[in-house]
Amino acid sequence: MDEFRLEEAKLEGDGWKVVLRRKRRTNGGGAVLVSSANSESPAEDPIEDDPIAATPVTPTGIPVNSPMNGIYYASPSPSSPPFVKEGESVMADQVVGLIEAMKVFNEIVAPISGTVIKLVAKNGELVNPGDPLLYIG
Repeated sequence: MDEFRLEEAKLEGDGWKVVLRRKRRTNGGGAVLVSSANSESPAEDPIEDDPIAATPVTPTGIPVNSPMNGIYYASPSPSSPPFVKEGESVMADQVVGLIEAMKVFNEIVAPISGTVIKLVAKNGELVNPGDPLLYIG
């Protein structure tokens, strides 16, 4: 779940269901809630009453999303500085990262000019289409 930044995963079959749901970290530690239920006696879902889990926190600004599956790189080479840092100004069409897909490095550019509010993707991390890489405001 960490590798793909999943908050919830469900698996269902005839008469059974397994739900894995990430529980919010409260004191630096982490926990994963595992619950299962069959169609005859559904288990109570303790997360539903948790107001913190019910309200996801989304950074403000315009997301720059991954257009494809691949490995995200924050800099052009391991010894180079990153393309952008949080708090830095960017111009529209400025390169803000790379995604390696099928041995090809694809430039990811800023759709607008603004300030980098939040970097979401980590260097060397697998990203999927639609995953936010960073937010610009």
